[in-house]
Amino acid sequence: MSKNVAIVGATGAVGHEFLVVLAERNFPMSSLRLLASGRSAGKLVKFQNQTLEVAELTKNSFDGIDIAFFSAGGSISKEFAPAAVAAGAVVIDNTSAFRMKEGIPLVVPEVNPEQIKKHNGLIANPNCSTIIMNVPVWPLHKANRIRRIIVSTYQAVSGAGAWGLYELEAQIKAYAAGAAVAREKFPHQIVNNLFSHNSKIAENGYNEEENKMVLETRKIFGEPKMMITATCVRVPVPRAHSESINLEFERPITPEQVREILKKAPGIRIVDDQEKNHFPMPMEASGQDNVLVGRVRQDISREDGRGIDLFVSGDQIRKGAASNAVQIAELLK
Repeated sequence: MSKNVAIVGATGAVGHEFLVVLAERNFPMSSLRLLASGRSAGKLVKFQNQTLEVAELTKNSFDGIDIAFFSAGGSISKEFAPAAVAAGAVVIDNTSAFRMKEGIPLVVPEVNPEQIKKHNGLIANPNCSTIIMNVPVWPLHKANRIRRIIVSTYQAVSGAGAWGLYELEAQIKAYAAGAAVAREKFPHQIVNNLFSHNSKIAENGYNEEENKMVLETRKIFGEPKMMITATCVRVPVPRAHSESINLEFERPITPEQVREILKKAPGIRIVDDQEKNHFPMPMEASGQDNVLVGRVRQDISREDGRGIDLFVSGDQIRKGAASNAVQIAELLK
């Protein structure tokens, strides 16, 4: 059945990707309402064969809306999502505002789609790095319970928003011209550099991104005591995050068994050509919804056969945000 859909934050990077994904997946819509801040109101946006005008977001913006995708920041979601729910919409929120709230489903459709039916008007979309890790790790966990995850991320600048791309591009041009490299929003120069993820450091010494990966994965997997540790790093790549993942299983498992499990799992493409040294890369993951998985190998630091290493790449704007949310919407009854 066709739905009346709204996108909050329609002029941002993820908002734009929602339009791309909705069109590609031919999502059944009776109408589409684009919402953003007052300074973006009145902008014209092309969608398929239509030209839509962006309206200013208010608490009265959701009359008649069935599904509202939110991608405009946590403070906006906290202020306006309750109004959307009160108007009868199901909110699929792409921010961190509600992810760890008890009673609000946190969903990766390839992992825990059954949680969708438990919503009370609001469903949370996980953090992009969490989604990209969970898609390949979950089918392995189902086959052979995972005791511990060690993950290090290599996160693209566009994960910080469209401004991350602009800053990288400007710094590349300045560096190539021999001019001074200006730093505006990132805390450090990003061109020819990398640095610890630009999110606040918590009391436990982990930054917000690292804590999100730990806590969200435990909630999604239904494993509140699963041992997980993360190190998140920003790298000078335009789009798509990569992750190095070390897994400790309850029972011995071989790389061949891992590949066979992943070949049958949804949302995954195996890129693991050892002869040609061809493995997941962000430039090949960009623009697609599958998570690329490769570098599948035995952890040689263990003698018990219970350790496996993986390397993955996934488009954090698509599968890490817009596509995951649209998949959730497709499963709504």
